[in-house]
Amino acid sequence: MFKKSLTKEQALQKLKQYCAYQERSHYDVSSKLYDLGVWKKDHDEIIAALIEEDYLNEERFAIAFAGGKFRIKKWGKEKIKQALKQKHVSDYCIKKAMREIDDADYWETLQKLFQEKYAALSDKQYLVRKKRTMDYLRAKGYEYSLIHQLLNEKK
Repeated sequence: MFKKSLTKEQALQKLKQYCAYQERSHYDVSSKLYDLGVWKKDHDEIIAALIEEDYLNEERFAIAFAGGKFRIKKWGKEKIKQALKQKHVSDYCIKKAMREIDDADYWETLQKLFQEKYAALSDKQYLVRKKRTMDYLRAKGYEYSLIHQLLNEKK
């Protein structure tokens, strides 16, 4: 079944609502345009209009995304950077978003996650406990050097 494509104006209205609901990346908006069946030739004009009217701002998206993933999901910087790269966010915006994460909060969160995981594995042998805790924190996206520093403090 052929999907009826929207006019440029209809697509713009839909995307204004889509962007007003929460911050979106340029990649998300492009994907949405394809989903809506908008002609490729209209994509750039629609995205330009959204940027002009401040519905779409990559820097604002990156900062909101990074802050949310850190505060809510307790992700580390490496995992956040990777997720932003998957959304085709520029390196400049990624660096800016990383600077917005407070170093003291970051370290405190890492310590808390470390203590919780380490305590949960109390029935395990020391080396197994250490390795699983380290693997868990690496999977969360925390830097090896910071994890190593914590493990050395634990000795």
